[in-house]
Amino acid sequence: MGSPTRFQQLLAKLKARGYRATPQRVALLKIIAASEGHPSATQIFEQMRQQFPTTTLATVYKTLTLLKEMGEVLELEFSGAENRYDGNKPYPHLHLLCIQCRRIIDPEIEQLGHLPEQVARATGYQIVGQRFDLYGICPECQRRSKTDAKTRKEVPHKSHTISKKQTQTFKSTHSERR
Repeated sequence: MGSPTRFQQLLAKLKARGYRATPQRVALLKIIAASEGHPSATQIFEQMRQQFPTTTLATVYKTLTLLKEMGEVLELEFSGAENRYDGNKPYPHLHLLCIQCRRIIDPEIEQLGHLPEQVARATGYQIVGQRFDLYGICPECQRRSKTDAKTRKEVPHKSHTISKKQTQTFKSTHSERR
C-alpha cells in the first residue's frame, strides 16, 4: 500500500485532534489538498457552494484557521488583497507571484533550504520565521501582453491586466513586508 495522499493526511490529523469530519470540512480538505494554485478563502467557498449551497464563508475561515493552527496550511498574507492558502506545502518555501494575473507557483529551488541557517550564522540573528516571495510577470501574461500589443494596433480594446497604479500598490505593499 502506498503512502497516504495529502487529503488522507489532513483528514487523519483532523480526526486525531478530535475534530469531526463533517461533509463541509471533508470538501474543504479535498479542495485545499488538490489545489496547486494557492486559493483564497473566497475561491474555496465558491467551489464548496457547488456541493453545499448552504455553507458559509465563516465555515471556510474557521476550518482554514483550524488547519493553520495545526500547521497543515500555510497562510500567505497580502495587504490590499485577499490572503491565499497553501495546503500542499504548509512550511516556508519559495513563492513566485505574477503581478498581473496574481498566479502563485512553488518553484522547486533546493538552494534556498539552507538560507535561514546561513543568514543566522552570518548575522547572529535567531531566525524565528521566514517567507520567500519573488514577484514578476509569468510567461502566460508576457505572451498575452505581446498579443494584446499587436491587437491594440489593430483594434483598441480594454486590457485585462491591472492598472499601473494597482501594480505599484501591489509591489510597494509587498516589498514593505520583507
